[in-house]
This record gives sequence, structure tokens and C-alpha cells, in this order.
Amino acid sequence: MRKRFSEFHPAIYRTRIFQKRLFRTLSDMAGGTRFASDHNADNFPFTCTKHQSLLRRRLGNSDPQLQENKIHNLKIACPTIDGVVIKPGETFSFWQRVGQATAEKGYAEGMQLSRGLVVRGVGGGLCQLANLLYWMALHTPLEIAERHHHSFDPFPDENRTLPFGSGAGVFYNYIDLRFFNPTPLEFQIKVWLTEDHLKGAVFSNLEPPSSYHLFEKNHRFLARDGKNYRENEIWRNVIDRRTGNKIAEELIVKNFSEVKYELNFATQQCSF
Repeated sequence: MRKRFSEFHPAIYRTRIFQKRLFRTLSDMAGGTRFASDHNADNFPFTCTKHQSLLRRRLGNSDPQLQENKIHNLKIACPTIDGVVIKPGETFSFWQRVGQATAEKGYAEGMQLSRGLVVRGVGGGLCQLANLLYWMALHTPLEIAERHHHSFDPFPDENRTLPFGSGAGVFYNYIDLRFFNPTPLEFQIKVWLTEDHLKGAVFSNLEPPSSYHLFEKNHRFLARDGKNYRENEIWRNVIDRRTGNKIAEELIVKNFSEVKYELNFATQQCSF
């Protein structure tokens, strides 16, 4: 694979990151986007969706301490989002709420996915929070304004509860996760930690007209040129809350990623 110019020297890479962050900051300042900023500690009356994910699960041969550091990082990040209200016409931005995860703010070194590799970095592990938020947003009328898919599949599916490719990558501040509220309703995001889980819920001030069911289609592993790949599709049924009837079936995303772990021979494989 041909390398980008910024990959030849670390200083060039850091300069490129600084440039992208600056461009995103200037774009947000000039773009006129109304970012969600209000908070309400009291739950709104209508529940749109709830979800939870395990805080600790085996991820290949990674250092278990990195997962403990991730939990520490989540304890810092969750309060910046918990209770945020997305009003009509407003956009929720992950990084607008969390801010840059630095050691000065107390963040520890955790696991990050970067340029096809699993690496250590301050603030690592916040992708789990982004994954939770993205999955919940797909169960609401909120529109996904920005979402980035991981370009590779780093770990086997041990204790995975959601379809492959249903997460969201984030990297301050130009790889963001954003939702736009096109409705007359207000939506409230709640996130918190228990001993074993990261938990979240989305509430609304009025009852939404629809509910949503997500499911996977056409999942498979493929082999090409000595490498393994994985692909699938994630679909969504839109259901009328009043009648229970399906209104629409929507394709949310098609995923295609290189597999970075050794596949078991029992895993179904096929070639292009």
C-alpha cells in the first residue's frame, strides 16, 4: 500500500493533525451550526431507547490495565455529556461536549485504534462511549450528521452484543460523532457507569411517533491477496408507535474492513 506523505515522519504527521484540528475549529466557528449545550438533570418523560455495554471484555492479547484506564477515562467524559438536551435545529457533537482528552484533565493512557494499528494513547477508550451514543441515536429520529467507521476489525467477537460495524470512531476534534435534530421534539442524552457496564438512554419531552429496530444482513468474511476482510449491512425498520406497523425499511450503512486477528477455521470464509 502506498504511504501518504504525512506517514513518513512523525513531525509531519503531528503537523497534519494540528492542521486538521485547526480547520475543524475554524469551520465550526464560521459554519453557523447550533451545538447542543443545555443540560437537564431530570429525565424527560418519554423513553426513546436504552442500551448498555460491558466495561471489561477480553480484547485479543491487549493489556487488561488499559481497560481499567479506559473506565477511568469514561468516568471523566460521561459527566460532560450526561443530561445534554438537543433542541430542534441543534446538533450534538461528541467533541464539543467532551473537549480534548488530555493528561492535564486527568485522562490516563488507554487503547486507541490508529492508522490500522491498536496503540496506547492518553484518553484511549472513549470510542466505547461514542459507540453507545451512535447506537442509541439510530433508535431515534435524530439524523446522523457525521460518523466515521473504523477501517479495520481489530478483535474477535467475544461477548459482542451488537452487529459488526455498528460503532463510531472518534479522534479529537476532526473525526467527530454528530447528530442533528430535525424534529420539533427535544431529546435528552443520559450516560452513566455501573461496576460492570457503560449505560445510556435517550429521552424526549414529547412522545416520538416512531420506534426503531436495527438488524444485520449479508454478513460474511472474505479472503483476498493473503488478507482477510469482513463485510455486512446494517438495516433499520421504522415502526409506527401507535399501530405497531412497519413504516419503512432503511439501509443504514455498508461495512467493509480488514480483519486484524487470526480467523478460526470454523468461521465461514469465501473469496471475491
